[in-house]
Amino acid sequence: MKTLKLLSAFALTATLFTSCYREDVIVVDPTPQISLNQLLSSYELWYIDINETLGFGQTPFMEIAFTVSFRNGVFYANNNLVFFGSQGNGFGIPVGNYDAYDMILDVYHDIDGYNSFDVYQINNNTIELYNPFIDTSYFLRGYQRSNFDYDFVFYDNIHYFLQEYQAWEKTYTSNFGALNEFDNENYLQFLSGGNDSTFRSSQDFGIANPNNIFWDYTGVYGVQNIPGNLNLKTLTLDYDYFDNEFFELSVINDCTIELYHNASGTIYEFSGRGYIQFMRQSDTEGKIINETDKPKMRKQKTDKKDNPRVSNRS
Repeated sequence: MKTLKLLSAFALTATLFTSCYREDVIVVDPTPQISLNQLLSSYELWYIDINETLGFGQTPFMEIAFTVSFRNGVFYANNNLVFFGSQGNGFGIPVGNYDAYDMILDVYHDIDGYNSFDVYQINNNTIELYNPFIDTSYFLRGYQRSNFDYDFVFYDNIHYFLQEYQAWEKTYTSNFGALNEFDNENYLQFLSGGNDSTFRSSQDFGIANPNNIFWDYTGVYGVQNIPGNLNLKTLTLDYDYFDNEFFELSVINDCTIELYHNASGTIYEFSGRGYIQFMRQSDTEGKIINETDKPKMRKQKTDKKDNPRVSNRS
C-alpha cells in the first residue's frame, strides 16, 4: 500500500469510480489503427470497472482482480489489496499467459484455464472484453503506474482487505478507555465469499496457527465511509448477545489495523495472521481444496443487465 495521496484520489474519483456513469454507445471503432498487442500494452494497468459489467455470466479471474496487465505474453493481476501497489512493482502477480490477434484475446489462466474474448476499443483508454461463450462484457480502463491511484482503490475496497488474512490477532489495547465486553475478544476473522459480510470472533489467546483458533461467535459486519476522510472508515460488528459494536477503522500498514471503540474510548490494534494470496489452491482437476483460500469475488453494485453485444464467432 503506497503512501496516501489525497489529491490524486480526488482527481481519479470523477473518472475512474463513478458507478452511475455508463456509456451507451458500445462500439466506436472495432478495428483500431494499431494492433491488438499494441493496444493492450499501451497502458501498464487496466482497471476492471466491475460496476460496468454487462451480462449475467462470470469469468472468475476477471471478477477477482482489481487490475490486469499484458506484458510480453504474460498475464498479470492485482488480486490482493495487501501489498497493493508494491507487489510485482505494481503489476501484481503473473497468473497466466495470453495470445492477442485479430481483436481476439485468448487467456490461459493458471487456475481457471482457457477463456477467449472479443476486444473492442471504446475510447482512448477504455476497452471492452466480451466473452462470447457466456455473453458477458467487462470494461477496462487504462492507466500508467505513475498516474494510477493505488491508495484510492485500496481504501475504496477495504472491505476486501479485511478478508485477506485467516485471522486478525489483537496485539495492543490502550491503557485508557472504559472496560467493555469487547476487551475479551482476541481474534477476528472476516470471511470471503458467501454473503460477503460474515465475521467470526474468538476469546482464545496466544494461538500460533490460525487454523487452531476456536471461533466463539459468528455474526455480520459492515464497513462504511466517513465523509471527507478517505482513509478512515467505520466498522460495525453485530453481536446479538450484547448488541452491536461500533469502531473507527484505520489502517496502520499492510498487516495492522487500528480499531477505536467509540463507546468506551479504547484503542485496539489487530495484526493479520495467515496471509491469503488469492490464487486458489486446487488439485490436479482444478477443484478447490482449501476453502479458506476460496477467492473473494468483487460484488457488482449496479443492477445486472442484458448484454446487447452479439457474438461474431462462427
